[in-house]
Amino acid sequence: MSLRLHPVKSTAISHVPSAYVGLAGLRGDREWMIVDADRSMVSARELPALFGIRAQPVEQGDDGVPAVTLSAAGSSYTVRAEGPELKATMFTRPPMRVRGTAESASAWLEQVTGRAGLDVVWCAHPDERTLNPEFSRPDDRAAFQDGYPVTIASLASLRQLNAWIAESGGQPVTIDRFRPNIVIDGDVPFAEDAWAAVQIGGVRLRAAKPVDRCVMTLVDPADLSRGKEPIRTLSKHRKWDGKTWFCHHLIPDTEGEIRIGDPVVATG
Repeated sequence: MSLRLHPVKSTAISHVPSAYVGLAGLRGDREWMIVDADRSMVSARELPALFGIRAQPVEQGDDGVPAVTLSAAGSSYTVRAEGPELKATMFTRPPMRVRGTAESASAWLEQVTGRAGLDVVWCAHPDERTLNPEFSRPDDRAAFQDGYPVTIASLASLRQLNAWIAESGGQPVTIDRFRPNIVIDGDVPFAEDAWAAVQIGGVRLRAAKPVDRCVMTLVDPADLSRGKEPIRTLSKHRKWDGKTWFCHHLIPDTEGEIRIGDPVVATG
């Protein structure tokens, strides 16, 4: 098993040996988001350069103000969530309350991405965000994750996907294309489709739904090159309801620390 955080949505992946699972997701995962001048989400879908930014949460001091350091191209910039409360939007969902920063990261972000008018906001009220009621309960919550608090991926499923890609003469893709939080191994590809819940160490997570994949998976996060995989192959083997599917969304039912090496027990 491996564990991954994305402290700022769409920025580089951070591999960690352990993580605290809260009701809104892994602590430190997608708690910050890049927004444009209208305070609408900007992701690597439209700005792949975000993949090149590393984000490191700063340990909170006595004032308890969250902060994060952004690093790229040999420079870094730290912002603190001590600005005013604002409204920001993700996709076409209703605006959500967020907190701005006291110091704007706009100039630094323009320097490293080439795009002006960007800034960073912090998810101040994950408890106010509602999830799709078809796959969640009224008290479920999330930070700035696309749909649900936690994403799990299977290396057995990846091996099958890459075998299908190879049949068409394509090059394999890495699990990083799918930006999961938790990566496990196993013997049966896509066994996760039938899960009802998964227990990792002492933490229980409910299976919500498979993850429908978007064009962001077409960008190799290592070199920002763009191709047709994995969407082309998923369209042949993992397409229904007009979408392609890989990985699975989870919703925490309990909180606690999980670590690499913890037992993973899935139930159908």
